[in-house]
Amino acid sequence: MSYHEIRDQLVNAALVHVAFDGWTDATFDAAVQDAGLDANLARAICPRGGVDLALAFHARGDQLMLERLRAADLSPLRFRDRIALAVRLRLEVVDDKEAVRRGTTLFALPGYAADGARAIWGTCDLIWNELGDGSDDLNWYTKRGTLSAVYSSTVLFWLGDDSPDHHATWEFLDRRIDNVMQFEKLKSQARKNPLLKPFLAGPEWLASQIRRPRSHDDLPGSVRSD
Repeated sequence: MSYHEIRDQLVNAALVHVAFDGWTDATFDAAVQDAGLDANLARAICPRGGVDLALAFHARGDQLMLERLRAADLSPLRFRDRIALAVRLRLEVVDDKEAVRRGTTLFALPGYAADGARAIWGTCDLIWNELGDGSDDLNWYTKRGTLSAVYSSTVLFWLGDDSPDHHATWEFLDRRIDNVMQFEKLKSQARKNPLLKPFLAGPEWLASQIRRPRSHDDLPGSVRSD
């Protein structure tokens, strides 16, 4: 079996135990035993045990989201609605809400907060890339940062939502995106205001000097291989 096949097998086996033990080493050890895998091989694939399984579970959701997004007809949708659809699809592919709840708890811990933030950023990066974002300056960062905030707050709302078909969550998501659009409108108006232009010239020049990362290795917290 390939690396990804073994990791998926471990994640599948772990989901039975996550509701009781969370994304812990206890869950990891039980998953290894249930999957009938060699413990050393499993540890080589997931050196941090349950933490790496939680990240693998998140990454699998990202890929399922991309598959559904690519299969959807986006042509009649406004861009803000395409963003909303992507976030909605990301949540709809989850078939185990408790596993997400346990992951949220894990990545709220100081020792794993960076892992959680990186996973959310990665989700939002995939969404923007799939929707054709071509920004190469500060906007590359602000788009992903803003969507990360929208996505994170929506996940937290969704975890506590018991409305039919999560209707309340989709309304919450729409409101958050509307808030972002209103903010972007205010920014655009400020740039056009002749009274503000002298004050914005310096910050805008500085922002224009910022470029997107050349690769994922350039992201903060990443380890360079060279």
